[in-house]
Amino acid sequence: MKKINNIKKEIFPALLVYIFTWFLSLTLVIIGAMNQGLTFSESFEIFGNALVKTRFAIVIHIFFVILFLIYLVLRYFIRVYKKRGFKIMSKQFSVRLLMPLVLIFGIYKLLIFKNSFENFDYNWIQTVENNTGISKDLYQKDGKHRGMSVFGWFNEDFDAIDDLIKTNIEWVAVVPFLDQEDEESLEMRIPKEIGKWSRRDSLHLRTITALRENNIHVMLKPHLWLGTGWRSNINHTKKENWDIWFESYRKNMLHYAKMAADTNVELFCIGTELRSSLENQPKKWIELVKEIKNVYQGKLTYAANWDGEFENVEFWDELDYIGIQAYFPLTEVSSPDLDVIKKGWERYTKTLSSLSKKHDKPILFTEVGYKSEVSATIKPWEWGSAFSILSKQKSDKTQQLAYQALFEEFWDKDWFAGSYIWQWNIQSKKDNAPTNLDFSPRFKPAENTIAKWYGTTGKE
Repeated sequence: MKKINNIKKEIFPALLVYIFTWFLSLTLVIIGAMNQGLTFSESFEIFGNALVKTRFAIVIHIFFVILFLIYLVLRYFIRVYKKRGFKIMSKQFSVRLLMPLVLIFGIYKLLIFKNSFENFDYNWIQTVENNTGISKDLYQKDGKHRGMSVFGWFNEDFDAIDDLIKTNIEWVAVVPFLDQEDEESLEMRIPKEIGKWSRRDSLHLRTITALRENNIHVMLKPHLWLGTGWRSNINHTKKENWDIWFESYRKNMLHYAKMAADTNVELFCIGTELRSSLENQPKKWIELVKEIKNVYQGKLTYAANWDGEFENVEFWDELDYIGIQAYFPLTEVSSPDLDVIKKGWERYTKTLSSLSKKHDKPILFTEVGYKSEVSATIKPWEWGSAFSILSKQKSDKTQQLAYQALFEEFWDKDWFAGSYIWQWNIQSKKDNAPTNLDFSPRFKPAENTIAKWYGTTGKE
């Protein structure tokens, strides 16, 4: 009976912590969603949709375990204090908690120091930067997109546009995210009414307006994001299911085509890495292009993945650019030198040139990017995480050389229309750059290399 009572005593605080975990998670999701321009009801709806996702449930329960462990530790030391006094509690706190935490923290910092150390003395060239606050608009001279995929606009920090201009960025990809749960989902979230803007849409509208007021060109690039899986592998076994899925996609594209038209956006990307849909529904894509052209009169592209998808797009002739997500594997070794990286491009350059010639369309790298990590050129498409610095070796040099090789190989090609670097977060901090392994070139030598080449015309 005593054991049962003890169990009951433990269940109640565990239940309270569990409820608190869900309440805290709900609060964080709503705050994050509202910061991105959603209403309270839309934010609550997102939380509701997340509840049925396995990954979200796993994260919530891991969060609960962490909070409950913190509760148990605090309760233990409070009980020691009540029974044995402050002196004993302080001693046990130091030996059993503080010292292990200090040791773990020391090992953590040591790993970061080891993995972020690099003997790379880059000479930053300030003269290539544009500090006038006014875009050079070299696009009007050579037609090349000096582009960047930019994120972090939810705080509407439009002063950050000056930093883009400083790096000679003249085109920005504005990316509204569409979402569906997984590869088998029948539908994705659709607008309540095509052409009626939500609060999240309004943020994109304000961003586009701010960019255009600063003479920055815009590519509107709606991007489908899956909770689990990859959009290229969307899989339906029945034609009816494919038709249902495509109808939801169609509504989204017409919605954003209307936004592109209303804001005079100069380039609209009708899709990104949707290989399985292209293979199963080629006629529907051709029909969609026609529908979009009835809504939007600007230039069009599609962002095909580097792994051969671009060779199987049946509607290139209906678009203005052949868009490539250019995460081509370039080397088999880490820390490559410039010549090795440039040699890695040789197997793709001829294919891309022939593709351009076949359709009489320029090639546009709708995405291209490299992490600041020694293996960045082996599998450029791979994402890291906040903990990558504990196991991966940072290398600003590899990232910088990868961009130098890219520009040296392509910038003077007549059939090359330019690139959109992945990615630039306007909320990133300079202090974090020395230990940051992600794609962002901001505050890293790669930023200066981009500024140098974006500041020249293709014929210089």
